[in-house]
Amino acid sequence: MNRRELIKTFAALTPLTMAGRVWAAPASDARLLVVFLRGAYDAANVLVPVSSDFYYNSRPTLSVAKPDVGNPNAALPLSADWGLHPSLRTSVYPMWAKREIAFIPFVGSSDDLTRSHFETQDTIELGQAAAGSRDYRSGFMSRLAAELTRARPISFTDQLPLIFRGQGQVPNIALNSVGRPGVDDRQAQLIREMYLHTDLAAAVAEGFKVRDDVYRSISEEMAAANRGAVSPRGFELSARRIGRLMREQYNLGFVDVGGWDTHVNQGAATGYLADRLGELGRALAGFSEEIGPNGWRDTVVIVISEFGRTFRENGDRGTDHGHGSVYWVLGGGINGGRITGEQVKVEQAALFQNRDLPVLTDHRAMFANLFQRIYGLDTAALTRIFPGVRPTELGLV
Repeated sequence: MNRRELIKTFAALTPLTMAGRVWAAPASDARLLVVFLRGAYDAANVLVPVSSDFYYNSRPTLSVAKPDVGNPNAALPLSADWGLHPSLRTSVYPMWAKREIAFIPFVGSSDDLTRSHFETQDTIELGQAAAGSRDYRSGFMSRLAAELTRARPISFTDQLPLIFRGQGQVPNIALNSVGRPGVDDRQAQLIREMYLHTDLAAAVAEGFKVRDDVYRSISEEMAAANRGAVSPRGFELSARRIGRLMREQYNLGFVDVGGWDTHVNQGAATGYLADRLGELGRALAGFSEEIGPNGWRDTVVIVISEFGRTFRENGDRGTDHGHGSVYWVLGGGINGGRITGEQVKVEQAALFQNRDLPVLTDHRAMFANLFQRIYGLDTAALTRIFPGVRPTELGLV
């Protein structure tokens, strides 16, 4: 047994304490990346409640079909009650088979009921109670870094996010990109000219005007909800770069990914949301590959969003702002292949305010448990990160 293995073996048994800070063996090697899906992604179409007739009745155009080996657009089987969106077949689903990913349904900010992107994103990132006064100079990942020896944090964002605000200096790197309509202004003008002296000229011109108005309205709201976050496609293109940096230099990272505010034409097994999920899945798979097998065993990735979306689809074949969500936990060393946390049967009686999935696991209690297990933090350290919060045992680490 070499020196590195000896140190890891002893430290796996008990945390070491240095200058009042905890240093468990995983703390020197472990990497943590938090991925924030800004805009509130539709968790009910990712972790699909395939045993729920209420789900299929509530989403006549948006539901994902029950698992069926003969249907490539059907949900991928996870358990008797849950399936996975088919766009994740080649990226995330193999991790499930290797027990490298777990899902936590019915999770979110239990005390923030605003359904406001901005309010709830702040609540999530601060890790403080929604009620009363809050310290906007103190994000929970900054407080985590302060409790760790040898923490090397980085934020893959245009500006330093709230989650990393604090006393320590944290570098940030922008990964931004902007999406545009499928038909650009030049192509639209050519199409208008084709129909200029026909009976369809007015209809074509009006059609493009409506398209531009709708795109402007939706993109302005989505841009605000995204807060400058990189697009899913941008994350896919940058994920290996993030993996290299975290493999070689940094061990505590944050990235936010926008584009999840799907009020209109969300799609089901295919369409807008499916495309974004495909990009996200490929990004996560690429990140894990770039970290490498040895590094992946000491890496944990947590995918979160500010809240879920309405359980019933709306009149525009989309979903609106909701409450409970689903978080993902990935890593080569986790106890994955599980759907964990408190759960209820997905039916109308279980909905929060008769519209949303409920929050049964508070995000702070979830993170507290993971930090406790990953880093060996004691109760005093966890209290400094999440005051007044008791960890919820998830059995993942």
